[in-house]
Amino acid sequence: MRFLVPMLFAACLAWPGGIPRAQAQQPVQRCTTMTGETVYTDKRCEDIGAMDRLPDSASPSVRGGSGLYRGTCSRTLSDLVSQITAAVDAHDVNRLAGIYQWSGISDASANRILDQLEAVVQRPLIDIVPIRPATPVLAEDGSVVDANTDGYYPQTTPQRPVGLRLEQTLKNSATPSRTVFGLRRAYNCFWITL
Repeated sequence: MRFLVPMLFAACLAWPGGIPRAQAQQPVQRCTTMTGETVYTDKRCEDIGAMDRLPDSASPSVRGGSGLYRGTCSRTLSDLVSQITAAVDAHDVNRLAGIYQWSGISDASANRILDQLEAVVQRPLIDIVPIRPATPVLAEDGSVVDANTDGYYPQTTPQRPVGLRLEQTLKNSATPSRTVFGLRRAYNCFWITL
């Protein structure tokens, strides 16, 4: 018996291919079904009708402008400002174009607008300032005290902004640059216009 074990071992070494290796184990796949459930399997996700994984909409990469589809529109002005900021920070003209109101725009105008949006996302963003409507300031007798054409005279009641002014600098310089976006409300969402 003592000689049998070493001889078997020597026979295994002499066998073509040596000692048979354990079969490589299949890696475990983390898949997400179309209903959002997470499934672990040793098969390909596509074989079970799932995807490798769905993007997490709460992750910073999605919010930060990775270019992934965003399923909702900006229902608040603060969300719209966040979308503009994310698009400029990511230098993503497509993301900025996604919040532009394209209704009634011709092809020639669309190309011109896209060029302008491309220039906006290439410049560093300093601030986004709301533009309020120019409402004249009236005296008690109804006479106009200040025409308020600039819209910055202190108002007694806050008014909803009619536009957003992007304060930027030209690329690689300190020269100030301003872009004014008009605000439109459609489909219960806020959109920008030039």
